[in-house]
Amino acid sequence: MVAEARQDVSKADEPGSLAVAVEKIIVHEKWNSYYVINDIALVKLAEEVQETDTIRAACLPAAGKVLPNDYPCYVTGWGSMRTNGPLADILQQALLPVVDYETCSSWDWWGSNVRSTMVCAGGDGVVAGCGGDSGGPLNCQRDDGIWEVEGIASFVSSRGCNMKRKPTVFTRVSAYIDWINEKMSTN
Repeated sequence: MVAEARQDVSKADEPGSLAVAVEKIIVHEKWNSYYVINDIALVKLAEEVQETDTIRAACLPAAGKVLPNDYPCYVTGWGSMRTNGPLADILQQALLPVVDYETCSSWDWWGSNVRSTMVCAGGDGVVAGCGGDSGGPLNCQRDDGIWEVEGIASFVSSRGCNMKRKPTVFTRVSAYIDWINEKMSTN
């Protein structure tokens, strides 16, 4: 991904770095890797994480929320820097505007590979998520300044990370709010 440097993963003792043990991973019970549906999981941390100047929580969106076309969002990750390229040592961030479902599901974009439980972002042929970014967030700032996790990186084109009209595809978090709430209340 072409992006702005943030955090160096090779320097675990760098100021602002934090390692937290994972207590439990909860994978969606109807996850299907072949059809890439229900591509969502929750990670329960072993301890509470305190916010700092460099560690901030993002909110969940309202159930059913759908962002408009071209809404500015940011993908972050330690995935490949380019198709078949090396993994990033430094956390990358890239602006990926939302591509609405009508456009993204059209035949000359992703077609039927994209479902209404997904959100597409990018597709300009220059900036994109890439292999290794899967599971990372698509964060978008609301008009009131609050950040929300609108998507979870799911897949990119098998032909390359930054293919024109093949935006990065994310699981749309707002489609899974009921599932998230149920799992959080029972775990």
